[in-house]
Amino acid sequence: MKKFETFFCFLFALCLGSCKQITPPEAILPIPESKQVAWQQMETYAFVHFSMNTFNDMEWGYGDADINLFNPTDLDCEQWVQTFAKAGMKGVIFTAKHHDGFCMWPSAYTDYCVKNAPWKDGKGDVVRELSDACKKHGLKFAVYLSPWDRHQANYGAPEYVKYFHNQLTELMSNYGPVFEVWFDGANGGNGWYGGANESRTIDRKNYYNYPRIYELLDSLQPQAIVFSDGGPGCRWVGNEHGFAGETNWSFLRKGEVYPGYPNSKELQFGHEDGNQWTAAECDVSIRPGWFYHQREDSKVKTVEQLTDLYYRSVGHNATLLLNFPVDRRGKVHPIDSARAVAWHQRIQEELKTDLLKGIIPEASNTRGKKFAPANVTDNDYETYWATEDGTNSGSLTFTFKEPTEINRVLIQEYIPLGQRVKSFTIEAEDNKEWKPVDVKEETTTVGYKRIVRFKNVSTVKLRIVFKDARGPLCINNVQAFCAPPVKKEAINASNQAKQFAYKIVNVPEKEALKAYDGDASTCCFIEGDSFTLDLGAEQTISSFTYLPDQNDSAKGMVTDYELFVGSDPNVVSKKVAAGEFSNIKNNPIEQTIHFIPVKARYIRFVAKRLVEDQGVIGMANFAVL
Repeated sequence: MKKFETFFCFLFALCLGSCKQITPPEAILPIPESKQVAWQQMETYAFVHFSMNTFNDMEWGYGDADINLFNPTDLDCEQWVQTFAKAGMKGVIFTAKHHDGFCMWPSAYTDYCVKNAPWKDGKGDVVRELSDACKKHGLKFAVYLSPWDRHQANYGAPEYVKYFHNQLTELMSNYGPVFEVWFDGANGGNGWYGGANESRTIDRKNYYNYPRIYELLDSLQPQAIVFSDGGPGCRWVGNEHGFAGETNWSFLRKGEVYPGYPNSKELQFGHEDGNQWTAAECDVSIRPGWFYHQREDSKVKTVEQLTDLYYRSVGHNATLLLNFPVDRRGKVHPIDSARAVAWHQRIQEELKTDLLKGIIPEASNTRGKKFAPANVTDNDYETYWATEDGTNSGSLTFTFKEPTEINRVLIQEYIPLGQRVKSFTIEAEDNKEWKPVDVKEETTTVGYKRIVRFKNVSTVKLRIVFKDARGPLCINNVQAFCAPPVKKEAINASNQAKQFAYKIVNVPEKEALKAYDGDASTCCFIEGDSFTLDLGAEQTISSFTYLPDQNDSAKGMVTDYELFVGSDPNVVSKKVAAGEFSNIKNNPIEQTIHFIPVKARYIRFVAKRLVEDQGVIGMANFAVL
């Protein structure tokens, strides 16, 4: 009897072990919804900023612009979409309403929209034309709707929330399926507000009644991903430069991040202990600004710059949302379109030939035949190599038929079961000794996709060692490439206008030099809220440029300014310009302000407001032209 019981226990254990081999690993929470997986598989898609600001030559309009300004001469949404398709993009997000409140569709709830503009005698609808063009050419469509509205007189009151919800309902009901709904984190501040011309603040967490918005979206567009600083569908990456952290978790702590979240830099990395799946989206413009400015025609990002951003966004477990500022004609500028297509071709060339195709790697351990290491090279997203329960590490070794040169490795986790990898290394065999490849970044998280670049190495064996994970490994794709060397591109000179020599009154010359040495990494700091320039002689001037501190811990960043001129250093009181440097905190680019030409020797710049009042004005560059 005892022998029979022992044999029975042996069979039971054997069967239990066999079952383990065919059962997938348990999901490790949080996990994405299927629509979040589909969204991340889009990888790159376009942003379009085109509105009243295009004709105002502004980044953030106040909401008081004359409606008659909006009159594009040759609007062609099909040209936009065809450009994006040629650039390999899978969709487009359109700014249906920016902060100035002007609506790019004929809204029933406001007169401040295209139905009262001269374009097409008020019968035009840009949202409709773009939605139709996307359907025709096979791209997905999405909308940006600014919660902040600097035009509406009732912004800040409960009535505005109903207005905002009504406009969202219009967009979600009348233009077909949308893949994403984009809510900007900029909320509250200076505005026209129906003529009040004042600054208003709101409760960013609660004012817009986001729970009601989510209910509305679930009923009208259940497949849509909701973007905001904290999601819930996807999150802002914490910068407008287009890159995610080398460590990038697709999680956030639920309810912690809200529009205007003060610790936004941590959004580059996510929360390792987060309980909500909220992957990062990297938004960046192909030009310095988000809206079209002719002066930026020579400042379009190079193919090399765009390629680097691809590796630091899609290759860092995020998506890349690349903005195109449509010009006043209503078309994507030819420089922008040519650059975007060339960039896509560059990525295709660099990742064209998978050197691991057909190779079955050797694994440190495996869960069974269904989860065999061969799954990482079978080009099937739904199959994956998995390790046994109780493991949080492992390795894959690939053997080439002959010495092979590589400089890129791509790894993907099967994210429907959660993000797991916490640390890994890439090694190549050299004279039967394993050596790490020369990687210039941290190799920590993987997630949906991680692409690691390194110096060329020739090897017969390649090994990926997963050193630590949140549970058993689930790796569904590994590829290796040898990207060809590329020639560096020349960047056009940015400003050909004559710059007048000056000195900053009562500021030591060594410190003042930092404001006009042409080096963006140096910054002149001036105590107080104003400074005076001496041009040395009376000159005719018509503009100035201001570049804020470009360091990560930037200080003295001016948001609102006034500029005065005069011929007497003691009486510099004629105001020639005043306004704001819109969005300068998140996009600290060079600001160019034009005014009516005036003769002056002395110029006084006044910082009316700063991002943070630290008692100084910071200038990486200041030029008078």
